[in-house]
Amino acid sequence: MKFDLHTHHFRCGHADDTIEDYIQAAIKEGLGVIGISDHSPYFASEHDHPNPGIAMARSEFAHYIEEVQRLKAKYEGKIDVLLGVESDFFPEHADVYRAVYEPIPFDYVIGSVHQSGGVSIFNRNRWKGLSAEKQLDQKRLYYKLIGQSAQSGMFQILGHIDAMKGYYPAFADIPAEDAVDEALKLIADSRVAIEINTSGGTKDVGGWYPSDAILERARHFGVAVTFGSDAHKPSRVGEDWDRVAKRLKEIGFTQWQYYKNRQPVVVPL
Repeated sequence: MKFDLHTHHFRCGHADDTIEDYIQAAIKEGLGVIGISDHSPYFASEHDHPNPGIAMARSEFAHYIEEVQRLKAKYEGKIDVLLGVESDFFPEHADVYRAVYEPIPFDYVIGSVHQSGGVSIFNRNRWKGLSAEKQLDQKRLYYKLIGQSAQSGMFQILGHIDAMKGYYPAFADIPAEDAVDEALKLIADSRVAIEINTSGGTKDVGGWYPSDAILERARHFGVAVTFGSDAHKPSRVGEDWDRVAKRLKEIGFTQWQYYKNRQPVVVPL
């Protein structure tokens, strides 16, 4: 059973095409399950659309839910369409987001740290002029936020947990193994999964999120894993599925999982 739980579409402002285009691409690729998980609105803002080009407007959220539900029914028997969302994690606004998500019949919610210390994790300039000590502080803060996101109880999946390396590959070499391990322990204790996200191949770093080294530690701590292409165009749906499955088996994983009705569905590797 092939699945992909991380896809975007035009509403976020930086992805191509419609939800249905991604569903049809998934069918073409032989997937049995496709998850729709566009970027959540900035619910804590007083503005409807404070960040065009980054996330959908708040006024679009209900239309998004309705469209996925309609397409679930339309494609029943052809492919299992799952309702998800990729949610930002801001600890100071967690209660606001939690209240929005609780009544919605999500199959899963992906929690992603996109800002650390008030700055985008993909901002190349955040690293300029930082001493080794300050770089270490930045990495520790990032993994502290990831650990907090696991403990929040809001998410079934944590997205791209070392994506800070996307446009700064040297991030991977900052020696903060203790902070990474602490986050992985909290993830395991919280029984949330981490995704193997293949969109790193579209960034400077190349490859996947997270690194093999982190996946090896994740297995050691008993962290569950899932798959997401993080496709922003339909042609990337299911990208590198077979290669990821092979690598996970080499590391020692025997299964991964997707989610329906916020409950895990185990798929043997």
